Amino acid sequence: MSVCSSSSSSSSSQKTWIVHGILAGAAIAAAIGASAYLGRSRKFRSRVVGIIPARYASSRFEGKPLVQILGKPMIQRTWERSKLATTLDHIVVATDDERIAECCRGFGADVIMTSESCRNGTERCNEALEKLEKKYDVVVNIQGDEPLIEPEIIDGVVKALQVTPDAVFSTAVTSLKPEDGLDPNRVKCVVDNRGYAIYFSRGLIPYNKSGKVNPDFPYMLHLGIQSFDSKFLKVYSELQPTPLQQEEDLEQLKVLENGYKMKVIKVDHEAHGVDTPDDVEKIESLMRERNLS
Repeated sequence: MSVCSSSSSSSSSQKTWIVHGILAGAAIAAAIGASAYLGRSRKFRSRVVGIIPARYASSRFEGKPLVQILGKPMIQRTWERSKLATTLDHIVVATDDERIAECCRGFGADVIMTSESCRNGTERCNEALEKLEKKYDVVVNIQGDEPLIEPEIIDGVVKALQVTPDAVFSTAVTSLKPEDGLDPNRVKCVVDNRGYAIYFSRGLIPYNKSGKVNPDFPYMLHLGIQSFDSKFLKVYSELQPTPLQQEEDLEQLKVLENGYKMKVIKVDHEAHGVDTPDDVEKIESLMRERNLS
């Protein structure tokens, strides 16, 4: 995983906001007395747990976590990739379905059973966090339908949150392919010049007057990986649903609508999430090309 770079001015500006965002985060930390806030033990937000929320009942793809990807359940492939991340102290699967739980225990994963009332993966992560015996400072919400998730991206969002005290949430984006610009399953993101999220949408953002995708504009695709400050995660679950969150059906918008800051890192990554049954064949073909078993 590496920060995107290009010879084009638009790509350079994107790289600039990443660098400026990191520097700004450090500056803010200093401004509020980072030596006192961070330096007491040099372990600010150091204890990290990765949680993979998984549910069986999906409107677009029922039983998706258990679908076979070249002979292994998709949830297993996601778990195996996540275990390669160096920043995670522990990884668990959070589910409300015994079929998923039994499968995960079979390949060695720790499982936390959660209620069926969780409205989204973030709420499921919060419930799982409350049931864990150990206390953690950071919770990484790892999407179970990303069987090719790069461990470096997990580490990247964790480290971004650790060095940005004024953010309660961090996530990752990558370059959006022009052909995916109008696909509502590909969530787009715009950020400010310090690398904080401004908005996420299923529609094309920014949207120009022509109403068409501009092939020269560096649109950004949101990756499902999310990292939370554990204290904020509890607050999040108590917040009421917000209008933009409900209209876009994007849970991260509730964070922004309530005025909290979200740090965004940009990475080089071919997004290969599984949204529909048709995506399974695409993933398998890619894995064969890369000699991944």
